[in-house]
Amino acid sequence: MQKAPERLIDENGFRLDGRRPEEFRPIKLQVGILDNPDGSAFIEQGKNKIIVGVYGPREIHPKHMVLPDRAVIRCRYRMAPFSTEERKNPAPSRREIEISKVIREALEPAVMPEYYPRTVIDIFVEALQCDGGTRCAGIVAASLALADAGISMRELVSACSVGKVEGQIVADLFDLEDKYGEADMPVAIMPNLNKVTLIQMDGKLSRDEFERAFEMALDGCRKIRNLQAEALKRRCEVLTGTEMPEKGSLEAH
Repeated sequence: MQKAPERLIDENGFRLDGRRPEEFRPIKLQVGILDNPDGSAFIEQGKNKIIVGVYGPREIHPKHMVLPDRAVIRCRYRMAPFSTEERKNPAPSRREIEISKVIREALEPAVMPEYYPRTVIDIFVEALQCDGGTRCAGIVAASLALADAGISMRELVSACSVGKVEGQIVADLFDLEDKYGEADMPVAIMPNLNKVTLIQMDGKLSRDEFERAFEMALDGCRKIRNLQAEALKRRCEVLTGTEMPEKGSLEAH
C-alpha cells in the first residue's frame, strides 16, 4: 500500500496530479467496442480503465428467479488481478460485491424493466485499471452499455465523486485522495429528470460543506451527461455510416 503523502494539496492550491480542487480528470468514452455482448462501453477517466458488457433481455436461469411482470437486473463488478498496484486476489471481495449492488441500484431507476417480463438483463463491469472513483465510472459506462443494447431507459445515469481533502471540497477524487482525504461522496443522477439515484458518503462534512460538495457533484454529472450523449451520437453515426471525428474529453475548468 502506498504511503500517505505529506501534502495532498500544495501551497498553491494544486492537487498531487496537478488539478485544481474543482477540476475533473479527463474522460474518454467509447460505445459498442465489443462484438459478443448485446451492448458495451469503455470509459477512461484519468488512470481508470473500465469496460462494460450488457447481455439481455434474455431467458433467465435459474428459473425460480423469474418475475412475471418485469425483468430482473443483475450486475457484477470485478477488478482484474492486475488493476491495482499490488496484485488483487482474483476471488470476489466484499467490496466488489458491495459495489455490484450499488451500481445496480443506481441504474435501476433509469431502466424500464416492465417492458421485458420474465427475462434478465445482466451487466458486467470489469475494472482493468483502478485509481479511485471506479463505482462512478462504472455507472457511467454501464448506462451507455445499456443504451447500446437497446434497453428502454427513462434517461442516462451520470455519476461522479466529490469529497474533502485537507479541508477543501474537491471534485473527482483519485486513489490517494480517496484513501487519505477526510470525506468521499459518490453521486449519481438522471440529469434531464433531476433525480438522484445514488448518494453515499464516507467521512464527515458540515452542512455547508455538504451543500457545496453536492452542487459540485451535480455540475460534474451534467457535464458527463453531455459526454455520454456525444459518445452515443458517435456510435449511431458509425452504425449509419456517417462517422464523425473522435471527440469527448472532459477538460479541466
